[in-house]
Amino acid sequence: MIEISNRYPRVAKYLENEVGFKKWSRCHYPGLRYNIMTMNMVESLNSMLVNARDFPYVALLDVIQEKMSKWWNDRRIVAMALTTPLTPSQESQLRPRFAQSNGRHTSQLNLITYHVKGGELEGVVDIFNKTCTCKEFDIDKLLCVHAVAAAHHAQVSVYSLVSPYYTKEYYVLAYGETIYPVGSQSQWDVPNEVVARIVLPREVKDKKRGRPKTSRFPSVGEFRKRKNRCGKCGAYGHYKKKCNSQTGSTEGNPPTNVPV
Repeated sequence: MIEISNRYPRVAKYLENEVGFKKWSRCHYPGLRYNIMTMNMVESLNSMLVNARDFPYVALLDVIQEKMSKWWNDRRIVAMALTTPLTPSQESQLRPRFAQSNGRHTSQLNLITYHVKGGELEGVVDIFNKTCTCKEFDIDKLLCVHAVAAAHHAQVSVYSLVSPYYTKEYYVLAYGETIYPVGSQSQWDVPNEVVARIVLPREVKDKKRGRPKTSRFPSVGEFRKRKNRCGKCGAYGHYKKKCNSQTGSTEGNPPTNVPV
């Protein structure tokens, strides 16, 4: 927050006084967000449906169902083939902390509390309540370096202290169900009151001329990379000077296959 205040005082004042820390900082959030900063999935779905969102509703739903079915099946296969107790993402984060915990001086304060020294920050770990004064263990529900050192000193398995939501069992259960297609419309069982319902299209006022825009406007501070177009062959991705195409001719010079 100090760095934000030094660089952008107005932004820091807005975040601190009007927005509040709990809406943008995980360590101040009253609930459990684990390692997720935002729950906004709209952008991901928009990117997935960029070509299909102009389809009719039924066709759009078929695209969504097909994509979700593929995702669920692919992740189910990966989850069932795991040979580690945790998911791949959590294993990749936890493994380096084993080496980082070596050389840390750990002393036992009571039956469940340990004091870990060494490194840039020391910590007091409660292996029963699964907390640490560095707050990383509390928020992420994954052992920090201090917790790993305390677990080794207490001869407790580090995997027993990790949140069950990070385990292979929960990973398999998350994608255990199968998403089936809805089938042909002729096979749908639609209630009579739904069939008799008349749905009118919404009113369109002041319709703008031309083709409607399909891509969103960039947000403040968001820059989109422009594609380079070659002046020789017309293709995208490179300049005229680096063009390897044999088509076309250089401006100002006659074609090489015509005698001068």
